Amino acid sequence: MINDIVSKFKELYEQEPVLVRSPGRVNLIGEHTDYNNGFVLPAAINKEVYFAVAPNNTNSFRAYAFDLHEQAEFRLSEVKKSDISWANYLLGVIAQMQKAGYQLPGFDVVFGGNIPLGAGLSSSAAIECGLGFALNYIFQLHIEKFDLVKMGQKAEHEFAGVMSGIMDQFANTFGQKNHVVKLDCRSLEYQYYPFDITDYRIVLCDTQVKHSLASSEYNTRRKECEAGVALLQKHNAQVQSLRDVTEAMLTAHESEFEPVIYKRCRYVVQENNRVEAACQDLENNDLAAFGQKMFASHQGLQHDYEVSCRELDFLADLARQDDSVLGARMMGGGFGGCTINLVKLSGLDAFTQKMTTAYQQEFAVTLKTYVAEIVDGTGLVGQLEG
Repeated sequence: MINDIVSKFKELYEQEPVLVRSPGRVNLIGEHTDYNNGFVLPAAINKEVYFAVAPNNTNSFRAYAFDLHEQAEFRLSEVKKSDISWANYLLGVIAQMQKAGYQLPGFDVVFGGNIPLGAGLSSSAAIECGLGFALNYIFQLHIEKFDLVKMGQKAEHEFAGVMSGIMDQFANTFGQKNHVVKLDCRSLEYQYYPFDITDYRIVLCDTQVKHSLASSEYNTRRKECEAGVALLQKHNAQVQSLRDVTEAMLTAHESEFEPVIYKRCRYVVQENNRVEAACQDLENNDLAAFGQKMFASHQGLQHDYEVSCRELDFLADLARQDDSVLGARMMGGGFGGCTINLVKLSGLDAFTQKMTTAYQQEFAVTLKTYVAEIVDGTGLVGQLEG
């Protein structure tokens, strides 16, 4: 694929490109905590978007979406949202750089990759951060990594219209091979933990469903969490987000909550605690205990946060009954996408076969599975020989 992208770039633009690799991500534990200023535990994985990019000495940027076989050209003097949906991820990044005072000359880009769309592996963040890295490199803008992360997130908010937390862009940029990274979404402090899975594999089971509830319910959950915070602030002015809330505080005021709001808040508080405990498990090299936290996370997402769906629950329940599985849960926004499973290498083939067969029988859909390796974040591939 890399060679095909480079060949396409040379064919279209007749020059040598710089090549950038920008990965997707998984999140081992810590779901729906990021926009509540909590903890997440993501990692960059070996599903990626590649960018071939070079300056073109004009006032425009020309882009080719390799996977869609679509081309577009935009003037850099009037960057605004486009009717071409894929172009908005690129335009959003450019707009953020211009807002920050960087003068961008014209450039050409061809991009494409193998991150499955709709699986919750953050292809959008890979596009945003990949382009940001590439422009920062070719034009020597000297933008700090964390600023690139924030620009990618703002691009998502303002040009894609998704009010996402910062985890996806952070994991894309700060990922480290064979490590997970715990991010404090309030302070933006982070810490790496070795994730030694020599005898295990991360397996993603893609339901291939995306229920229409996903985006509206995401915004509803944010409002429900904010309602819980507002109630608790009446008793404690220190509470700025659910990050500041303990289970004891929730229990003390349970009678004042609407039951649904209480459940939402309880899930987030417990999930934050699970992330911290799971990191302790990694320090103790106890993957079995870590896996139990993944199972518990799914239960919370299913029953308290209510962002799962029948397909995800079916896969998580089936995985839980398998002796070769240490942990399993739904991953991402919910209502579709993937489950993430920690599976013994010795049982990998049998697990994949069992899940595929059962899913076919239950839903008449062929399950897609991906084995993910943990890799470094966005960076240069290096100049390819032509």
